[in-house]
Order: sequence, then C-alpha cells, then structure tokens
Amino acid sequence: MTTATNVNELSGTYVLDPTHTRVGFVTRHAMVTKVRGAFNEFTGSAYFDGDNPANSSGEVTIQVASIDTRNADRDKHLRGLDFLGLDEYPEITFRSTAITPTGPDAFDVTGDLTIKGITRSVTVPFTFEGQATDPFGNVRVGFEGSATINRKDFGITWNAALETGGVLVADKVVLEFEVSAIKQDAAAN
Repeated sequence: MTTATNVNELSGTYVLDPTHTRVGFVTRHAMVTKVRGAFNEFTGSAYFDGDNPANSSGEVTIQVASIDTRNADRDKHLRGLDFLGLDEYPEITFRSTAITPTGPDAFDVTGDLTIKGITRSVTVPFTFEGQATDPFGNVRVGFEGSATINRKDFGITWNAALETGGVLVADKVVLEFEVSAIKQDAAAN
C-alpha cells in the first residue's frame, strides 16, 4: 500500500536494498550499438528531511570489482588500468552536497562523484516511484534517475580508433539508478 504521495512526506533515514536496487551504466560501442552494465556490490544510505530538503543527505559506495557487463573479458579490461584501475581505486563514491525538490515527485541530487581518484560534481534528477510496506513490515521507497557524465573527466581516456572512422568507446556514459530503499526509523511514521 502506498502511503506517501510526494517526496515531502518521506522524512527519515533509508538504506539501499542491494537485492532490489540497480546501479547501472550504458555507453556506445563502435559507434553503432550500446553496452550496458551494472555494479553488483554497493552500499548506500540517505537521510531525507521533507520539511527542509536542504538538510537531506545521501551517499553510495560502489565496489569496482563488481562491474558486470555480461562479458568476462570486457569486465576484466574495465577493472584494469585502461579504465577503472581496480588495484589502486577499488571504490567509486558519491556523496551528496545538495538535494533540491523540483516537483511533487521529483528532486535533484547534486554531489561529489569520485571515480579513479578524481572528484567531480554531478547532478542526478530522481523521480519518486512510490512507497509501500513489504510483506516483512519494511517501509520501502522507490526512485529512478539517470545522469550523463564524460568518462574523460575522471581520467578514463583509453580508446581505439576504428578503420571506418570514430572510436570504439564513447566518451559519454549514462549512469542509471533504480533504487529500492528501506526506512530505518519506521517508528517516525
């Protein structure tokens, strides 16, 4: 049963449910198709203050080793020095710096995204997808969002020229978030 009708009614502390959350990405390959992938291991939490959204915060830590594009050779290359540099940079982090409502069921999360030791500000527009109590009594909320980054901004510059012109891997990467989070202070409802 959905109880909240907009983001202002969601005050509380939440923890990401990794079994029902997807932290993914998509980029163009060989200029003709897309490669999709996800990170399968991550943790995250958020505090949302519906009365004063400026007091809200959130953070996510992603394990680089968990990258999964359904191709073992490609995943190994992505973990290596040409791309994410797993040995030196085992985690990707995001820490919010501002959360701004943009409508009754939408908000922008701006924060510091750190990939391969380089930090850049990124804004992710999110849409509130609903709130429900699951069969185990947990209050869950759902959100979806995406943002486009340039991988070169994070020192990920490897590429290969194609004989027909262009490059093997696009610079633009779309980050995709399908979030299920569990409220930690349900007594505050």
